[in-house]
Amino acid sequence: MRAAIIGGGVIGAGWAARFLLNGWDVTVFDPGVDTRRRVEEVIDNARRSLPALYDRSLPGEGALIWCDSVAAAAVAADWIQESVPERLEAKRAVLGEAQRHAPGGAVLASSTSGFKPSDLQCGARRPGQILVCHPFNPVYLLPLVEVVPSPATDPSILDRSIALLEAVGMRPLPIRKEIDAHVADRLLEAAWREALWLVRDGIATTAEIDEAIRCGFGLRWAQMGLFETYRIAGGEAGMRHFIAQFGPALQWNWSRLTDVPELTDDLIDRIAEQSDRQTGARDVRRLERLRDDNLVAILRALKSNDHGAGRTVAAHERSLPDAGAGAGPLPVTVSRQVPRSWTDYNGHVNESHYLELFAQATDRTMELIGAGADYVAAGKSYFTVESHLRHLDEVRGGERIRVTTQLLAGGRLPAGDGRKLHLFHRLERGAGRLAATGEHLLLHVDLKTRRSCPPDARVAARLERLLARHAALPRPEGAGRFVAQRAAHEREPARADPPPASAG
Repeated sequence: MRAAIIGGGVIGAGWAARFLLNGWDVTVFDPGVDTRRRVEEVIDNARRSLPALYDRSLPGEGALIWCDSVAAAAVAADWIQESVPERLEAKRAVLGEAQRHAPGGAVLASSTSGFKPSDLQCGARRPGQILVCHPFNPVYLLPLVEVVPSPATDPSILDRSIALLEAVGMRPLPIRKEIDAHVADRLLEAAWREALWLVRDGIATTAEIDEAIRCGFGLRWAQMGLFETYRIAGGEAGMRHFIAQFGPALQWNWSRLTDVPELTDDLIDRIAEQSDRQTGARDVRRLERLRDDNLVAILRALKSNDHGAGRTVAAHERSLPDAGAGAGPLPVTVSRQVPRSWTDYNGHVNESHYLELFAQATDRTMELIGAGADYVAAGKSYFTVESHLRHLDEVRGGERIRVTTQLLAGGRLPAGDGRKLHLFHRLERGAGRLAATGEHLLLHVDLKTRRSCPPDARVAARLERLLARHAALPRPEGAGRFVAQRAAHEREPARADPPPASAG
């Protein structure tokens, strides 16, 4: 697949990163000075953060292609994303030029935060090909995209845009009727206007307003939104009770949302100075990385509960290729990028996360033999009873790693066997460099009696087939080791006399 990005500002660069890291080839056109540096810096930020959302590898990165014209970028593109400044005539011109060179079935989408698609379609040779796909910054992390068609938009283009957005891990939100500023920005605009009044009237500073949001309702909105938050505030009686209790306040003169303060030089200076003090010496790239790290942590927490925006991440992760599918004799049981949040004060992965990776590999092995989530829900599982880890090399945040798993029992299972699962995991970084090993013994358990028992026949059969595949493999170096045991190449020949005692 190929995406053409016209306009390489913050939003255009974010689109480029989203498509590129999901395996698309991406063409970029922007005649601005220093565009390439800015776009590549945003893509570097995305490489650092987007894969950290997932416990599977994203597809191999596509090719980034710089173009010297709209025509060169649009030709052969499946998706054209216009992200030029908010000037209607400029957007119409770019979309018109792209349409002259793009395939007839390509999606022509605008990132506009305010214009209706019917405004953009005016004068176009194929109006039905154009719609609005309005994202949120950073585009490579935040999943929401407002998808806004006009009555003239071709339904097949609308359907295709939604499917392609979902395929790159986004949450398309179709807007029922086109309207200026769509939905989310109209809500943001209301809060922005009120915030400007609060600063102008000396009631709160920019830092205090941001603190009110991020330490209060912003946390609730991030995972539940507006209406569901208020539904809970209504208690057992629900939304009807909430409206009855707090609805009359809407008649009180609390806010000034229908009025806008004049953006005088004095007010602009006040906001800018307060914002500079609030930010301190941190430059924009440091702020972007801080923002990205926080978003990754929130989204991963939501993903673990399959809730809110995390549900979109979880669905996308499930659609990513299975690392172990079609593997050789040693299945790849983990393939992913290491989150930077796993690193410690030494700059490498904390030892607890090695065990976490091997636990993921064990879970994947259980799935391969049919003892996954459904089997556990039915009342049986394998419990880990012993583990031994070796740390052989440093692994750093952002690195691509993989784990392969070998079963250490060979041949056919005796009758009633399969109670024990003896696994040897190898953690490799980069181009196959061994970084750690984990050896684990598991027992098959009946979850009702909490006692060992034979696995079901289906699991035993799949386990036997996998054991047979591994029976001819050499025993891995390090298997059976215990703490502080020296490797063969480290052992010294026997001495006639003991070495002298250390002075220490």
